Amino acid sequence: MTDHILKATTKTVHLGGFSHLLEPVLTVNSGDTVDVETYTGYYIYDKAPPEFLTPEFLDICQNLAPERKVAGGPHLLTGPIYVQDAEPGDVLEVRLEAIAPRLPMGFNAIRPGWGALPHQFNQPALRFISLDLANNIAEFPAGAGIKIPLKPFFGILGVATPETSRTSVPPGAYGGNIDNRELQAGSRLFLPVFVPGALFSIGDGHSAQGDGEVNITAIETSMNGRITLMLRKDMQLTTPIAETPTDIITMGFGQTLDEALELALNNMIDFLKRFTNLSPEDAYVLCSLAVNFRITQVVNSPQKGVHGMLPKSIFSKSINL
Repeated sequence: MTDHILKATTKTVHLGGFSHLLEPVLTVNSGDTVDVETYTGYYIYDKAPPEFLTPEFLDICQNLAPERKVAGGPHLLTGPIYVQDAEPGDVLEVRLEAIAPRLPMGFNAIRPGWGALPHQFNQPALRFISLDLANNIAEFPAGAGIKIPLKPFFGILGVATPETSRTSVPPGAYGGNIDNRELQAGSRLFLPVFVPGALFSIGDGHSAQGDGEVNITAIETSMNGRITLMLRKDMQLTTPIAETPTDIITMGFGQTLDEALELALNNMIDFLKRFTNLSPEDAYVLCSLAVNFRITQVVNSPQKGVHGMLPKSIFSKSINL
C-alpha cells in the first residue's frame, strides 16, 4: 500500500466533464491512499474576493490548456487517476477517509434558467459565504444568527466511460455529479468500472447542502480529501451504491423524481435480494417499512436524483460489502 499526494494544478485538473481520452495524472494500485486537492469556482473566479483565491487556483483559471477542457460543465475535477488492473465489469470502491475545506470561504450562485424555481428566481446572484472552520459552522445570512453546521463532502466522484466528452452536470451509472450530502468522511462509494484503469476523478466540494440542492448550488468550496481506492473484482454493479457508518444507500437518477424514485427503489430491492437473500416481495415490503427515500438533488439537468437509506441497525448480522 502506498500513500500519494495529488496537488491541484494546471497539469492535474480538468474542466467540464469526463473522458477516457484524458491522460491519467496518477497511477495507483488497489489499496493505495491519495491525499487530493480540489478547487471550485472556475466560472466566478474573476468576481471572487482575495481570500477565495490562491496563486494555484488563479493559475488554473487563467492557464488551463484547451485539452484539459473536456465538456461544457462548470466543474473543475482533479484526475483522472488510473487504478492498476481495473477492467470493465469490475467495481471501484472509494473510501472517503477525510474531507475538509481548503479555504475559509465558499460561494452560492443562482444561475438563470436553472434550479427548482427558475421562473420565480430568474436573475443571477452570487454570494460568498465565510466558513468558521474553528467552530465548524457557516452563518447565513451574515449577522442573522442562523448557523449552519458544516458537513463537507465531494459532489462529484466518478469514473470515465467510453464516451469521449461527457459533461460533468448530470449524474449517472458512472457516478459523477451525485451531490449526495451523505457521502461524508467515513463513508464508502462503489462505482461500476467502464474503461481500463477506471479513470477516477473527484471535485465539486460542498461544505453544506440541503437535500435537493434546490437553487442549483450548495456552499461550493475548494476541498481537501484523503481517499483510498480499492479494486473489487468480487462485486458486480450497474449503478453506484454507498455505505455510511449507519446506512446502506442506493441511488436512482431519472428525468423526473418519479423515475428516480422507482430506480432507487428497484436498486434497493436488488440489493436486499443479493445481500440478505430476501425474496423480491419481502424486500419490497421491507423498503416500505424501514427504508427512507430522500431527494438527492433536483437541479442537475436532465437527471434528478433520489437515494434510499437502509439503516444497518435493523439487521442482527452485519452486511458485508
